[in-house]
Formats: sequence, structure tokens, C-alpha cells
Amino acid sequence: MTTVDRAQKLVSAAVSNLQFDRLATRMVAGILAALPVALAIPAEALQVRMTPANPKLGDTLSVFISVDNPVAGASPTVTASDQTYPAFEVAPNQYRAFIPTTPLQKAGKRIIRVTGNGQVRNLLVQVNSRKFPVQRINLPPGKAGVKATEYELKRVSELKALQTPQKYWSGIFIKPNGGPISTIYGVRRYYNGKFAKDYYHRGVDYAGPTGSPVVAPAAGKVALVGRVSEGFRVHGNVVGIDHGQGVTSIFMHLSRINVKEGDMVKPGQLIGAVGSTGASTGPHLHWGLYVNGQSVDPTPWRYQEFK
Repeated sequence: MTTVDRAQKLVSAAVSNLQFDRLATRMVAGILAALPVALAIPAEALQVRMTPANPKLGDTLSVFISVDNPVAGASPTVTASDQTYPAFEVAPNQYRAFIPTTPLQKAGKRIIRVTGNGQVRNLLVQVNSRKFPVQRINLPPGKAGVKATEYELKRVSELKALQTPQKYWSGIFIKPNGGPISTIYGVRRYYNGKFAKDYYHRGVDYAGPTGSPVVAPAAGKVALVGRVSEGFRVHGNVVGIDHGQGVTSIFMHLSRINVKEGDMVKPGQLIGAVGSTGASTGPHLHWGLYVNGQSVDPTPWRYQEFK
């Protein structure tokens, strides 16, 4: 074989190898294209959504979390403004956490951080501002400047701090009294001419007449019964209900109490009667709703279901 023949043979071999490489590349690309998309792009193992879509101060934020194959006994964690909130399982592999907002907070953007199964999701949420009216209250002699007792504050704080794992309520909350609303949630106040800087009306007042029935707005366990005779100077005769999972109700200024601590109550069940005990200017029912220790607006809970 001549030198020219050997050179031609080497060139032919190189061309054949190049053609084979190109064919192999096309075959591999075809195989990959035929694979399901789910193999090429794995689905998110941690999915998060929040309601309401456009929250305002006083609203309760609901954070829903879906986790694929969660680690046994490990719930996701939800953090906002350096505060961690419990996430409770509401369905298989699905969790929900409540984040309260109040009139004393600032409106604006917030980051909600959700961690689960080794993954992290950050939600950017815009909490809108809300105008709250201002009231001037003149307490009569004997009630002006009344301060709560240490025992009273301790018992009420214990109620608000409850985060019972069991969820007692179901569906929307009902009105606890048939009277008209006299004071809405979030009102700022002057007491006897002095502005209460860190105060906002932590609930809704119903102007029912003395003795009119007060009923449970939702199912729960009676966790607090307090009386003026026991030192409840500000709250007056009071009933507190644990609805479970960080949600509690408090009913103040009662003239009569019809339940005892430990009782399980149903929506609409009689728990007491309207009065004017404690720091009150006249007969009315004060209903406060607390979520993870903070007072939120009860009104949305009466018109939509918080699951």
C-alpha cells in the first residue's frame, strides 16, 4: 500500500467516526425528548399558598402548606417578623398556620418563610393599611383608672397563649349576642382625655340589654371562668373559650355565667348574659377573638370559613 493509499484510509476512518458520533448524539437527544417532563423537571415537594389575597391590618393570614412524603412527626415551620407560628395538619400531607395582624403593626411588605422537608419557600406579602376610628371614653368615678389584678392578667394571658393541637370549631362563627354592634374592632381611644398609645379595641361590642343571652360563636372548651369577686376588676365576669389550634374567644362584662371550666360547648350554646361588670360604661358584651396570642378582627370569621 502506497503512502497516498494509507492517508486516504485514515481520512475515511476519521469521517466514519465523526458520522457515528453525530448519529449517537441525535439518538441520545431523541431519547431524552421522549422522557416525561416530570423526570426532567421534578415537581416541587413543598407548595405554599396564602389567603386572603389582599390582607389588611387586623386580618388573620392563613398559610396552607402541601408536603410530599413528609418526615414522620415533623411539621413545617412558618416564620414571619422573627415570630414562629405553629402549623397544624388539616389533611394528609397538608398543613395550615395562622398569622395574626393588628392595628399596632405597620402596613407594608412582609416575608413569610416556610420550611419543610429540607426545603424553604419565601412568600412576599403586602399587608395593606386600614383606618381605625378614634373614640373618647369617660369612665365614671370608681371605674376610671381601674387596673387589672395580677391574678386577672395571669389567667387571661394563659387563655390567649393556648395552642391546643385539636381543632374544635367548624365552619363560620356566629354572633354571640343579638344586640347591634356598638363598637367595632380596632378603635383607638382617649380615656378621660388621655390617649391610650398602645391601646386598640381588641374585639367587637354588642349593645345587648342586661340579661340578654350570650352564646358560644363556635365549638370549643371553656378554659376560663372569672368573676369580679375573684379579682377580675377590668374584665368583670368573664368566660374564655379555647377553639383549638391557637384560636380563643373571650366574653367580658357578663352579668351571669352559665358554664364552668372544662365544659365543651357547641355553637349557639348559652354561656352567660350581658352585663356591665368590670371596666364598663354600660350594659354590653365585649367579644374578643385571639389568634396565637394576638387580637384579630372577629368579623371575617363570621362571614368566611377558616379551615
